[in-house]
Order: sequence, then C-alpha cells, then structure tokens
Amino acid sequence: MACNERAKPRCLEFKVLNDAYSHLRAPMKLATTLFATAVASLLSLGIVVLYSASMGPALVTKQLIALGIGLVLCVTAVLVDYRHLKNLTVPMYFGVVLLLVLVVIPGIGTKAGGARRWLQYGGASFQPSDLAKIVLVICLARYVELNHRRMHDFKTGVLIPFGLAGVFFGAIMLEPDFGTTALMGAVTVAMLLVGGVRWIHMTPVAALAAIGFALKVYFNPNRTKRVFSWINLEETKTGTGYQVWQSIVALGSGGTTGIGLGIGRQKLGWVPEHHTDFIFSVVGEELGLAATLGVVIAFVVVVVCGIYIAWRARDSFGFMLAGGLTLLIGLQAFINIGVVTGALPNKGLPLPFISFGGSNLMMMLLAVGLILSVALRAGGEAETDEEDASLVLDEKATPA
Repeated sequence: MACNERAKPRCLEFKVLNDAYSHLRAPMKLATTLFATAVASLLSLGIVVLYSASMGPALVTKQLIALGIGLVLCVTAVLVDYRHLKNLTVPMYFGVVLLLVLVVIPGIGTKAGGARRWLQYGGASFQPSDLAKIVLVICLARYVELNHRRMHDFKTGVLIPFGLAGVFFGAIMLEPDFGTTALMGAVTVAMLLVGGVRWIHMTPVAALAAIGFALKVYFNPNRTKRVFSWINLEETKTGTGYQVWQSIVALGSGGTTGIGLGIGRQKLGWVPEHHTDFIFSVVGEELGLAATLGVVIAFVVVVVCGIYIAWRARDSFGFMLAGGLTLLIGLQAFINIGVVTGALPNKGLPLPFISFGGSNLMMMLLAVGLILSVALRAGGEAETDEEDASLVLDEKATPA
C-alpha cells in the first residue's frame, strides 16, 4: 500500500520495525527447522536400526506405536502455550512422586533385571522415571522464575530446590536406577547455576552429593564391579566388562562405512541389550563411522539449536524450560555414547530417539514439543504480571 505524504513518516517507521522483526525471526525459523530435522533424522535412523537389531517386526511395531503416541504428545505440546504449565507444576510434582512410590511397591511395580522400574497394565508398560525427568525440569523452571531475585541466597537457591528434587532422587535410587539419578542431578545443578545460584553455594552441596553417590556405589557390589571393570576393561572383558568390550569390537569392525545394514554379527548374542542401551554399537558396526559421526552431529545440532531457542525465549520460564530440556536430551545422549564407547562406566541409559523403549521415546518427543512451543512463542509481547518477561534479560546478564 502506497503512503501519502502525511503518513509517510509513520509508514517508514512501520517498515523499519517490520524489517527488524523479520530479521530477528529468520534465525529462529532456521534454528527450529534444523532442530526438527535433526530429531526427525534420529527417529528415522532409530526405526531402521531397530528393525535390523531385532531381526523381526515385533519390537519395531511396539516402537512405532510409541512413536505415534509421542508425536501426538509433541504436536499437542507445540500447539498449547507452554506457559499454561506454570499452574500445573504442583499437581505434576505430587503426581510423579506418587508414581515413583508405586513403582517400588512389590505387586504394583514390575521387576526386571534386578530393578523395579516399570508400571505395567496388560501388555503396556511405562517407566515413571522418564516422566520424572521432564517434570523435574518444568518444576525447576517455574521455581527459578518465581524466586529469580533470591536465587543467590543459599536457602532459596540451593536447600529448597535440592530438597524438592531430592524426593525424586531418593525414590529413583530405591528402584534402583543410578544412571537416571546421576542424569537428573546434573541437570538440576546446571539449571540452578544458570538460574543465579552462586558457585560457592553449589560446591559443598555437590561435593556431599558426590560423596553420598560414591558411597552408594561402593557398597553396591554390582556397581563397584562396573567401575573397576571400566578402569581395567581389557582384564575384565570376559566378565563384568564383556558387554562394553563387545560393543567396542562392534564399533571397530564397522570401519568407515560399515559391514552392511542387517548383516551385523555382534548383535547375534555377543552384545547384550543391543537394541536398547547399546544400539549405538549396532549403528557403528552396520553403518560405520560415517553414521556414528552423523548421529553425534545430529545431537550437537539439537543442543545448539535448543540453546538458541532458550536464549530467545520471551520469558524466564521459557528460557529455563527450553534450556533444561535441551540439556536433558544432550546429556543423556552424551552419557549413552560415552558408555557404549567405553569412555564412561556403564550406566544403563537409552540413546534418545534411537534406543528401543516406549516411555523414553514418548517423553523425549514431549520434550521436543515443549522446546518448539517456546520457539513458536518467542519474540512476542512481554507479560505484565508478577512473572514479567523482562526478568529473563536480568537472568541472562546476571553471573552465577
């Protein structure tokens, strides 16, 4: 529409603002596109490799059902404004606590592999600790938003949030699930530091938690054997270190391009749990170094784009939510790949989007949907209530 002389200054001002907004939105569109593409690529690879690893349609069918449910959760999370979660943090917290308590009760929780981690109904099972990871991030994001200006205080910034998160940690340790507890603990520390907690306040708490965790591992013979096996892998390759050693053999035998999809040998009973925690070894053997590097790059893209989305969030809750969920996905992938390659002790965490496991896949896709929800609503007008969106600028600028 052409501007007359009287309206020309206003039209020029509108054009400048519109161009500036378009300029700001362009990187966000690129970030969300790359983020979604990387996740879709990992999901596609996961289905293909799982079919090869399971050598049949049974597991793939279950995974596809979980994928369908997960995509519904993802799309729903994108369409619904993530800020509605603010009013649901309390019921979500106590709901997850109830599920974590139920899962360790004999006769209610399902026991497998020496651990009681699943709730089962008919032929379907669900792992509450997977939901607990998402809810923990949501609750911490809300807590940091409400207590933004007091996070430098030891009681507000450390004691209270660790007390709330400690209920999750304690219940999950009873299953027992050391890997998930360590993952959630690391995410909690990172989110609180970003939220404004001082390093000097976090150090003694982290040290006490590390000592307690080490003692728990020390007095658990199976965990102790795993740690010593990790230190002396070659000496324990026929015993405790058998799984990791065979995984490394599978990765090494794949070479640059792999021996071929579907014809891997290590999955024929040599690598236990090759379709769940150790599916990365199947990728390496059958598709080679090129595919494993592709997986690593895809997760790097997810993390980088997720951090950018968090930084551009319209409020502090979105900033903490997207950042925490991105860290959760990236750190779980890092731990899994580290275990499979022998760089970390065996912790039993699935590879996001690729490993077999319905509850983990659904919750990871829910996390993706929440991150995209933050991206979709970034750059909007600030709120005017007690959680003013301008606080996010203070948070980003305030050193821990």
